[in-house]
Amino acid sequence: MLVLGFDTATPTVSVALHDGERVLSQACATDARRHSELLAPMIAKVMADAGASRADLTDIAVGVGPGPYTGLRVGVVTARVLGSVLDIPVHGVCSLDVIAYAVRAGREFAAATDARRQEVYWARYDAAGRRTDGPHVGRAGSIEGAAGLAVAGAGGLLYPEAFGEVIGPAYPDAATLCGIVTGRPAGAALLPPEPLYLRRPDAREPGPPKRVTPS
Repeated sequence: MLVLGFDTATPTVSVALHDGERVLSQACATDARRHSELLAPMIAKVMADAGASRADLTDIAVGVGPGPYTGLRVGVVTARVLGSVLDIPVHGVCSLDVIAYAVRAGREFAAATDARRQEVYWARYDAAGRRTDGPHVGRAGSIEGAAGLAVAGAGGLLYPEAFGEVIGPAYPDAATLCGIVTGRPAGAALLPPEPLYLRRPDAREPGPPKRVTPS
């Protein structure tokens, strides 16, 4: 088994290569505006560092969000294209689940990432890290069901007043993503490689021009 995993659902682009037992190589970079420029070179570097070729890959793992439209689309489309070209399976994982899987809280907690507009993408997890509610998108100051909970993810750093103690990683890590796909831990759900947008994109096609009536 040789799994290439990557996540672009947050400002951080994370890529890793996993052989089913350990991480062979990984890379990450944070730049919310350059996902499309960063991902392909990072994949090439991770593959080269491990001495592997695309023909060696058996699976693709991709974080499917929720996340902002443009960045998330870069990762999901890349994963689907690679899977199609190489004729190998593509596994999606909720990016909030990737963050949560890296947490060992021993209690209920939330995972939250920045959704812009004073909002967060969030989900709730039990003490074992299994998702029990969400994912949702909503205003950080008026979240029902997660207020006061310990929180993993950058949403807790941005809006500390909305949650309890900040724990765990700020962003999804591709090494953890690969570990979910290769280990299939209890409660971890593999999803189709379809993006979880949760809301309409900020940029929209313009509508028809307004009719101007003579005054």
